[in-house]
Amino acid sequence: MDTMTRRPFALAPVALLAMALPAMAEKLSLDALSSYLNDLTTAEAEFTQINADGTISTGTIYIKRPLRARFEYDPPEETLVLAATGQLAIFDSKSNTGPEQYPLARTPLNLILARNVDLSRDGMVVGHDYDGTATTVTAQDPEHPEYGNIQLMFTSPPTELRQWVITDDTGQETTVVLGELKSGGELNDRLFSIVQEVDARNR
Repeated sequence: MDTMTRRPFALAPVALLAMALPAMAEKLSLDALSSYLNDLTTAEAEFTQINADGTISTGTIYIKRPLRARFEYDPPEETLVLAATGQLAIFDSKSNTGPEQYPLARTPLNLILARNVDLSRDGMVVGHDYDGTATTVTAQDPEHPEYGNIQLMFTSPPTELRQWVITDDTGQETTVVLGELKSGGELNDRLFSIVQEVDARNR
């Protein structure tokens, strides 16, 4: 699935975060991280994405849990990725045949967009580390580890999601480093509508 290698999913080189990380904190528990993600109902941030082929993209991400996210890529790429209604839709500005769509449940991104995130669920977390600055958790679908995994990096205090790395079902890695995460605002449902986006592009 080469088309999936440029999806907005993954974690990033430590060098990109070196100046942004706070002073030493302590390892965050899985329960604390689950609560943080479940409380993150809406969020917006600029992001830098390191693709599997080494290229770099930038853009803005909007999250509206559960199960909705929007990745707007900056020019010249102008790609749009929507997660909604159980689907992941990739819109290519050069294509007029509609978006490529994949079941969201088959992607590791589903794990953090789920209605109820429970990182303590048996078999979900396969890595839980602390480097003196950030807590890193590697999670997978316990019932379908073949779908890949997502590695999340958090800093504290306050607890904040800083980046993630998604390894997809082909073994390709994509890294997303988040800028300042603005949470708690109002986000229009229109931002996450695959159907309305298709209609707008067909006018």
